Amino acid sequence: MKYLHTMIRVSDPVETIRFFELLGLREVRRIDNPAGRFTLIFMAAPGDEDAQVELTHNWDPERYDGGRNFGHLAYLVDDIYATCQRLMDAGVTINRPPRDGHMAFVRTPDGISIELLQDGQLPPAEPWASMPNTGSW
Repeated sequence: MKYLHTMIRVSDPVETIRFFELLGLREVRRIDNPAGRFTLIFMAAPGDEDAQVELTHNWDPERYDGGRNFGHLAYLVDDIYATCQRLMDAGVTINRPPRDGHMAFVRTPDGISIELLQDGQLPPAEPWASMPNTGSW
């Protein structure tokens, strides 16, 4: 398992980038998605580019309260199906099953969203391919 990033939603990316730059982080990549109407800005401390903060800016105005500004923690896993099965066997709800063989979401006992990303992509497989979402992630 490898830690990937922490995502937070931001209402003003310019000011947020400025804040993180004051802390010493630098922008390492940016993804604009016009179809999804969002921008992802990845920031990291020089020399520690593997530990990134993902700033998600949704283009449509939204007020973030109740922790909605904090998105999720993300981890790269060797086998997303085995990981989800292990979690499910331990009583963890798979909120967003890995139907695509690539991505799943679960929640900690305190409700923090965790994104699991397959290292590469596995072909869709049951029971995951037809499993519905449960709750929110």
